[in-house]
Amino acid sequence: MPRDTSDRDPRYDILFEPMKIGPVTAKNRFYQVPHCTGMGHMRPRTLAEMRRVKAEGGWGVVCTEYNSIHPSSDDLPTPSASLWNDSDIRAHRMMTDAVHEHGALAGAELWYGGHRSANLMTREVAMDIQSVPNAVGHPFQTRAMDKTDIKNLRRWHRKAALRARDAGFDIVYVYATHTYLLSNFLNPAINTRTDEYGGSLENRTRLMRELIEETKDAVGDRCAVAVRFAADEETGEDGAPIFGERREMFEIMANMPDIWDINIQDYSLEMGVSRFIKEASLEPYMEFIKATTDKPVVTVGRFTSPDTMVSQLKRGVMDFVGAARPSIADPFLPSKIETGDLSAIRECIGCNICYSGDSTGTPIRCTQNPTMGEEWRKGWHPEKIEAAHAEESVLIVGAGPAGLEAARALGRRGYNVMLAEGTTELGGRVTRESTLPGMSEYARVRDYRVQQLQEMVNVDIFLDSQMGVDEVMEVGADHVCIATGSTWRKERYNWETYVGVAAEGTDPLILAPDDIMSGRLPEGPVLVYDEDSYYMGSVIAECLRNNGNDVTLATTSENVSAWAGKTSERWRVRSHLARLGVKFELAQELLSFDGETATLSDVFSGAEIPVHAAAVVMVTARAPSDDLYQALMDSVDGNADQLPFTLKRIGDCEAPAIVAAATYAGHRYARELGNPPDPDEPLKHDRVDVGETPEGAHLNGG
Repeated sequence: MPRDTSDRDPRYDILFEPMKIGPVTAKNRFYQVPHCTGMGHMRPRTLAEMRRVKAEGGWGVVCTEYNSIHPSSDDLPTPSASLWNDSDIRAHRMMTDAVHEHGALAGAELWYGGHRSANLMTREVAMDIQSVPNAVGHPFQTRAMDKTDIKNLRRWHRKAALRARDAGFDIVYVYATHTYLLSNFLNPAINTRTDEYGGSLENRTRLMRELIEETKDAVGDRCAVAVRFAADEETGEDGAPIFGERREMFEIMANMPDIWDINIQDYSLEMGVSRFIKEASLEPYMEFIKATTDKPVVTVGRFTSPDTMVSQLKRGVMDFVGAARPSIADPFLPSKIETGDLSAIRECIGCNICYSGDSTGTPIRCTQNPTMGEEWRKGWHPEKIEAAHAEESVLIVGAGPAGLEAARALGRRGYNVMLAEGTTELGGRVTRESTLPGMSEYARVRDYRVQQLQEMVNVDIFLDSQMGVDEVMEVGADHVCIATGSTWRKERYNWETYVGVAAEGTDPLILAPDDIMSGRLPEGPVLVYDEDSYYMGSVIAECLRNNGNDVTLATTSENVSAWAGKTSERWRVRSHLARLGVKFELAQELLSFDGETATLSDVFSGAEIPVHAAAVVMVTARAPSDDLYQALMDSVDGNADQLPFTLKRIGDCEAPAIVAAATYAGHRYARELGNPPDPDEPLKHDRVDVGETPEGAHLNGG
């Protein structure tokens, strides 16, 4: 059914112009570029439904993640997609059929890893230009490719392209960036071959040109051929590209493919978190691209503003609005722009929790969009939710990310919702954290939900409302949800119990992140002690350094903000803090602090070192703020069924975690109220059922 575009702002008409890409036509300029999902070939049903929802949301092009073309390019434990054999055709057909159902084009990115693939699952020998160490730290090396290997690679690539066509894809990629094999052939420092595939610029582009030509020959009558290409030659300062010979390289191939997908060498900029990188960050790198090719161009920039999108198109920076993260945060971003419903857009906050799913080999998730990754296994939809089964009321205590999302989703279901917040501000932890350096976009978690709540007549918000057992009882709600968050501890956890660090007989200044966020800033040198290992320790260190304090960041990990490596920001965190003058003590355990000296102990040797400090900020763990929940349970001697309402605690109040876990918890509570899942089988399991395959037919009596 055609969408109602009568409310669309005419300024945005350009976004919805059909665009020809070789033999196919995209219905608009919204282009979901290839992005990883943590699903790949391992979870094809989960993957297909997630991509289908994006097509339903109005994206003109919806691409897969990277598709391995051969078992010698295996990235596990990071799950890639694959096009190894005809079984992959059937798996991908689920996605392409679903995407085509909504009039979108489907794209497949063909990939060969080279020195980035250790082939831990297949145990095939990895190949690259030279015999070099594995680029991600596995204790393996590649073998140097000979001409037979190059011929084999070309054959594998062609076969994969044919499988992509047969699977129903409309766009097939030649993938030549992100330090994978083809990008190494282009790199003058890496490609030192002395044959026709190395040396001169013409020789180094030979393999790429052959693959473009062979892919067009194989599938170009029905499929467009895209090339993913880095516009710069090496990483420099942000926004100051070092092009090297990339312009000349691009000129050689400018009109060979049907579309160019442009990115850059520095993945931490291309995929940068909002703390360091803002919208449209790749524009300086697009300097020569559009002027050099007659083919359409797509690039990314974490675009969430339709005004920015239009500006980029009208100024000739690009032809398609490329997006990965914005399409994850709001799969219906194009639809909402088209129908003029801009206030309903869930803007990406640039936290990169989506990327962490890929890093951990688990299905993608999103802080803003708690339905992401749950479309198939739980049947969740970002814009649809089942109506309430009865005229009932819900009291939610606490308006942090969990409480706000629970209220929003329950309001959508039609419940009468009362949201009680004990302070004078909504947002809880995201309101506080968004005041820290670089964290302002985290406020979008609050702002989107507050905007939605303000439009719901069945939701009442009460600020400055302290709730005790009597107050909860007096409300008379049918359901009570406690979402009162957590507070940062001033102790550390020694893997057995929480222990204090104040030296015996002393009363030193020991603070927690909550103190810093409330404006209690110490004087003099400060030790920030980080056992959390995500972003909080580093932003607290930056905040104090900006305050003029000498700061030492100590952590039990061997890396600064170790878990932030999973969100592709660890390198930037450490380099940023180093430029600010923060000092580091790694692999150190805090033993004690007496107000002048913090004593650290090396976690390997036990050797102790003193660090001069006037205060210590403990970034270790959090304590659930569950007093109200416990008091309600105590009022009925722990028998929840004796309460006159259902009772549930959610989010950090139940188990402190990341913000994405809080919004998920709130959404889950809203979905499951009146619809409790089977506690023994709470979700579908996307894996091969051996009883449903020929090899396992005997297990079903076949």
